[in-house]
Amino acid sequence: MSIVSTTHLPQLNTLYRDHHGWLHGWLRGKLGNAGDAADLAQDTFVRLLGKREAGPLREPRGYLATIARGLLVDRYRRQALEQAYLEALAQQDQALAISAETHAIIIETLLAVDRLLDRLGTRTRTIFLLAQVEELSYVDIGKRLGVSLPTVKKHLVRAYTECLVLAAA
Repeated sequence: MSIVSTTHLPQLNTLYRDHHGWLHGWLRGKLGNAGDAADLAQDTFVRLLGKREAGPLREPRGYLATIARGLLVDRYRRQALEQAYLEALAQQDQALAISAETHAIIIETLLAVDRLLDRLGTRTRTIFLLAQVEELSYVDIGKRLGVSLPTVKKHLVRAYTECLVLAAA
């Protein structure tokens, strides 16, 4: 069996028919909720529709589980980010009334920043956060991390470049 561009819909249909029930059950065990499991199982197959390359699947369940695990991680990350955002809002002195649309835009933006930070690598991410969140100078960052000033600059250039790429997307 091969996977899946739109020219491989018969193979996707077979994969869905043969493994959707198993995937739904596996996800239900992970999530403890049949409705959320059904949504994630569907999302897994939707993700397959977006794949450009076709190739043989020796372990279709392993492949599906890998995709579903990634979607689970994305889901948990989104929930954690949204919870942190709601807790930050609750700590504000005055209540902010925002629309559902604005709330969704803020969450999507936070997720994009989170994905960006995740791509940076540990040292680059740490240096970037020290500069942006703690507002440390390059020299202070170098002292705190025990790295040279050129190293700090190199990592910040990398981080800022990723930010520009994200902004252009």
